[in-house]
Amino acid sequence: MPTPLDPALLAKAATLVDALPYMQRYAGRTFVVKYGGHAMGDPELARDFAEDVVLLKAVGINPVVVHGGGPQIGAMLKTMGVESRFIDGLRVTDAQTAQVAEMVLSGAINKEIVGWIAQSGGRAMGLSGKDGGMVRARKVSRTMKDPDSNIEKAVDLGFVGEPDKIDISVIETVSAAGMIPVIAPIAPGADGQTYNINADTMAGSIAAALGAARLFLLTDVAGVLDKQGELLTDLRPADVARLQKDGTISGGMIPKLETCLHAVAAGCEAAVVLDGRVSHAMLLEIFTQEGAGTLIRAA
Repeated sequence: MPTPLDPALLAKAATLVDALPYMQRYAGRTFVVKYGGHAMGDPELARDFAEDVVLLKAVGINPVVVHGGGPQIGAMLKTMGVESRFIDGLRVTDAQTAQVAEMVLSGAINKEIVGWIAQSGGRAMGLSGKDGGMVRARKVSRTMKDPDSNIEKAVDLGFVGEPDKIDISVIETVSAAGMIPVIAPIAPGADGQTYNINADTMAGSIAAALGAARLFLLTDVAGVLDKQGELLTDLRPADVARLQKDGTISGGMIPKLETCLHAVAAGCEAAVVLDGRVSHAMLLEIFTQEGAGTLIRAA
C-alpha cells in the first residue's frame, strides 16, 4: 500500500496544475507592470514582487517593469530644502527638481529594483526613456479654473512630460536576451530637455506600443470598489463612465482608470488595477480563475 502523501504537497501540485493553462495561454506574451506605492517601500513586498517577475520570465512570459518613485523624490527634495508643489496630482518640476527626479528614478530606485530581481535569480537591465531613444516626451499642458473668475487658465508644470513617441526595439532586444527591462519614467523632449513622466502614464503608453497582453497597475488599494466597498472585478469603458458619473470612482483612481482605458484602446489587450500590498497578488490575478484585482477591457 503506498505511503500517504502530505496534503500540503498535494495542494501545491494542484495549484501548479491549475496554473498550467494560464502559463500556456500567455507564453511568449508581454506583461507591463507599473511598480510603485507601498509595495516599493516594504522590503518583504519588494522581494515578493521580484520573485513574481522572475517567475513570469521563467515560464515564458516577458515582464516589463515601469517604476515610480514620487515619495523618494519628495524625500530627496525635502533633504535639499526644496519645497514640492502639486497640481492635479502632478509635481511642478523646475530644472532643479527635474535633475533630482532623474537622479532618484534612473539611479537609486532603478538599480535597487534590478538588484532585487538579481537576488531572486533573474537578470534585469535598468533603463530610462532616454536609453536607445526609447521614449520621446512632449510637455504636459494643464488648465485650471480660477476660483474667483471661473475662467480656465493654462498652468505651467515645468518639465513634466508624457510619451509622444515610443520605440520598442530596445525593450524587445533586452527581453529577447533573457533579461527583464526595468524602466524609469524619464525621457527627453524634442527640445533636448529632460522630462519627468507619471509612471502610470509611462507604463500605459509602453503597454499599448508593445501590444501587451496585460498592463498591471500596482496600487495601495484592492482595486475598484463599489459603494458598499466590494471589489468590482470586471469593467468596460461604459462601466467606468457610469461609475465616475455617480461618484463611485473618484480621486486618484480616476487618472489610473483613464490610463487603463487609453492603453486598451491603443493596443493593450486588458489592464488590471490590483493591490501591491498583497503578497504575490499579481500571480493570483494571472494564474487563478478568481483573480485578485479589477480587470479593464475595451469590449
